[in-house]
Amino acid sequence: MKLIELHNFGDDGFQKTERGMPSPCIGEVVIKVHAASLNFRDFMIAKGLYNPNIELPLVPLSDGAGEVVSVGNDVTEFNVGDRVMSVFWQDWNENNSNRMVSTGSDAGGVLTEYAVLPKEAILPIPEYMTYQEASTIPCAAVTAWTCIKAANIGSGDSVLLLGTGGVSILALQILKAMDANVIITSSSNEKLEQAKELGADHTINYNENPEWGSEAFSLSNGGVNLVIEIGGESTFPQTINALTIGGHISVIGALSGINVELNLMQMVFKNVHVHGITVGSREDHMELNNFLEQHEIHPVIGKTVSIDKAINEIYGMSSGSHFGKIVIDISDD
Repeated sequence: MKLIELHNFGDDGFQKTERGMPSPCIGEVVIKVHAASLNFRDFMIAKGLYNPNIELPLVPLSDGAGEVVSVGNDVTEFNVGDRVMSVFWQDWNENNSNRMVSTGSDAGGVLTEYAVLPKEAILPIPEYMTYQEASTIPCAAVTAWTCIKAANIGSGDSVLLLGTGGVSILALQILKAMDANVIITSSSNEKLEQAKELGADHTINYNENPEWGSEAFSLSNGGVNLVIEIGGESTFPQTINALTIGGHISVIGALSGINVELNLMQMVFKNVHVHGITVGSREDHMELNNFLEQHEIHPVIGKTVSIDKAINEIYGMSSGSHFGKIVIDISDD
C-alpha cells in the first residue's frame, strides 16, 4: 500500500513509501481510505511548529473517510463494508477524557491507502455524504460545531467569522441552517462573493476596512453574539470591538501570534466570555453528524488533488489561498 510519512520537520520532511497490508489488533479496525482533507494544523506539524516533540516518522492528517476492510476479533460496533470517517481525538469520549492522543499527530494519521485506527476513532458517515465530503468533517466541522455550541447560538443570533478557510465556511453552512445571521471577513472580494452565495448576510474586506470589528458591531445592530477567533495577536482587539454585551469568543488558533494585549476593563464592561476550543469529543462529532444529516449540508470542497500532490498541498496551506476545504483523493478507482 502507498503512504506518506513525515520523517523530519522543515520544508522537505515527507517521504512517499510503500508497505504491506496492515492487520487489526484487539480494538482496532483497518480502513481503506478513499479521501482525506487538510487542516492548517497539518502544515504546522510538518514545519515543527505544532509540537516539536512528536514522534517521527509519522503518517500525517487527522481527517479521512473510507471503508472498513477488517476488524479486530473483539470489535462488534463495526463491520466489513461500513462507510466510516475518522475522529480527531482518539481518547476523548464518554468513557475517556484524557485528550492526549489525536489522529495524525500523537497517533498515525490517514494519508495512506489503508489506515489502522482504534474503534473509538471512527464514526459512521451520514448516508447522503460522499467519502470526499465526509473527510472534511473530523477537525474543521467539529471545531465549528463546538465553537457554536459553546456560545449557545440559535436562530436570530449574530456570528462573525474570520477568513474563508475550512472552519469558517463550515461554520457558515451550519449557522445558516440554524437561521443565524453571519458576517464574514476576507481580504479577497472574490471569496466574499462566494461566501454570499452560501448565505452570508454581510461581508467585510478587512484590507479595505481595518476597523472591521466596529463595522461588524454596526452591521449586527449592537454587536455579535460570537466571534470564531483564528488570528490572535492582530485580530483580537477588533474581535472584542465586534462583540455585544455578554458576547462570546471561541478561540481556535493564533495565526498572527499568541501574545495579545487585552483591555481588561473593556472585557469586564462587555461581560466577554472566552472559550478555548480544541476540536471536540466523539460525542460532539456524533451530534454534529446528526445535525448535518438532518439538514443535508454538503461541505464546500475548494480543491481536490491526488495523493501524489498531497505534500505540495500541505506546504501550500500557509498561503491561505483556498476557499473551504482541500481534499486528497486516495481512492484507486
